[in-house]
Amino acid sequence: MAFVAPPGYQPIYNPSIPYVGPICGGLRAGMSLYIQGKIHHHINRFHVNLMCGEFEGCDIAFHLNPRFDFWDKVVFNTFQNGAWEGEEKVHQMPFHKGEHFELIIVVNSEGYQVNVNGKDFYLFQHRIPLERVCALEIGGDVSIDTINIIGGMQGGIGGMGGGYPGGMGGGMGGGYPGGGMGGFYPGGGMGGGYPGGGMGGMGGGYPGPGMGGGGMGYPGGNLPVMGLQPIFNPGIPYSDMIPGGMTIKRTVIIRGMVPYGANRFCINFVVGGSRDIAFHLNPRIREGVVVRNSCLGGCWGDEERDIGFNPFLEGQYFEISIRCGEEKFKVFANGQHMCTYFHRFPYAQITMLEVEGDVQLSYIHY
Repeated sequence: MAFVAPPGYQPIYNPSIPYVGPICGGLRAGMSLYIQGKIHHHINRFHVNLMCGEFEGCDIAFHLNPRFDFWDKVVFNTFQNGAWEGEEKVHQMPFHKGEHFELIIVVNSEGYQVNVNGKDFYLFQHRIPLERVCALEIGGDVSIDTINIIGGMQGGIGGMGGGYPGGMGGGMGGGYPGGGMGGFYPGGGMGGGYPGGGMGGMGGGYPGPGMGGGGMGYPGGNLPVMGLQPIFNPGIPYSDMIPGGMTIKRTVIIRGMVPYGANRFCINFVVGGSRDIAFHLNPRIREGVVVRNSCLGGCWGDEERDIGFNPFLEGQYFEISIRCGEEKFKVFANGQHMCTYFHRFPYAQITMLEVEGDVQLSYIHY
């Protein structure tokens, strides 16, 4: 069976502002919006709206509006039945004139958790059912480098003959044409990198470096800043050096989907100068298992199969976070702890990441 890439899953690069675009399949709890851009030097204000339509005057479920006039503040609101409702103001400005920013909006059952440059900023509680949201608008004194929407896909293809149901939520319509870029995110010099963790328990994020302390459902709370640029839409098979090698607290994040008709794929952490695989993560879709093992000196060891849950299903998106600890790897999928794998080989000798098999990747970040 041929693997069909779902429409609208690729990130959007350098959209013109004002930007309005559909959110394929709408929003659901567990999805995340990642927006990277730059504030203009001579800024007055800009806004990000999650809208219930793509026409003038439609309801707006979530309005984020940083204002640099008089006292700097960020205003949150909704627009319903032709009128703005009560403002929620935060007299703190996480955005800075002339600087890049990274805005992450994690959708959960309570509201929209907003994170800016790797730090929790504000939780705006739902006033309008998130199922009504179908479009994103960005306007004002801002330039946007990339928009990426990550999230699950509602199951079942019904009688669609191999097509994809409407409940996709995997990206923005009109995304970057053609995958397989394999390159780095354009427009470097972000300074902040791509944060990747600490939001566990919220359905959309990942526990990662910087644990300890209070937080929002997972110890640590804040998304740790990861300094390297993400790789979007890498081709399969993927094989590349891990920048700087494997270290304690390093987290590797991989996002993608399991195509219909898939049998199995694997993620391998390979020892430099050899074919030894220190950690082999092998989802076997038809068997419904996720096998972990090591291959040292050409010999496979004992398989480990126990998992908390299995996120690797046909037609489903996944977000996997693999964190290296002193004694073991901790693996999280879709924001939940899936398994641990105790080291069978010194982690410091791991130098390469390989991904191969029946999988489509949208994102890798070290």
